[in-house]
Amino acid sequence: MTSERGRTYHHGDLRRAILTAALDVITTEGPATLSLRDLARRAGVSHAAPAHHFKDRTGLLTAVAAEGYALFADALTGAPDLRERGVAYVRFAATHPAHFQVMFQPDLYRTDDPDLQAARARATDALRAGVSDLAPAGRGEDDRLAGVAAWSLAHGFATLLLTGNLSDAMEGRDPEEAFRALTSLIFTPENTAPGDGVSP
Repeated sequence: MTSERGRTYHHGDLRRAILTAALDVITTEGPATLSLRDLARRAGVSHAAPAHHFKDRTGLLTAVAAEGYALFADALTGAPDLRERGVAYVRFAATHPAHFQVMFQPDLYRTDDPDLQAARARATDALRAGVSDLAPAGRGEDDRLAGVAAWSLAHGFATLLLTGNLSDAMEGRDPEEAFRALTSLIFTPENTAPGDGVSP
């Protein structure tokens, strides 16, 4: 048993096991309940083992946020236009709820972590690229505010979805299709670029 644990630890699988256990706890109980000692128990290792990889609880949550932003950036980068970036945003939140919870609570982690900063910058660039594709009339005089508007729409919808506040309004509809319909209520042909995929 000890030698098996030693091999797992040596090959780096323990770090992944702790992260996976942490994501499970965050999904079901929220980030406030995280404990390195509890995660070590779940992984079947000594209580000191997680500290070797993450140092402390804040380090663990920093790793969760950094991984989340990296996955988030990948999801957004693959989207062809602003509306589909919003759809990718919603899809990411639905499939990675634990990452999503932690990423947008910067008081939980070390915001100066280089890996986290690099991944977050990639995600920000992907969001801004979607806004830059809009016709001038569609983004107004301030590109940054247009980006905030797009972000607010996607983030607000994703947050309401995850917290169960859209149950009645959704009536069993697919969240991605519901979000596309929502953007069609707001974005019209005259304020979007031809072929950008945002208009109905």
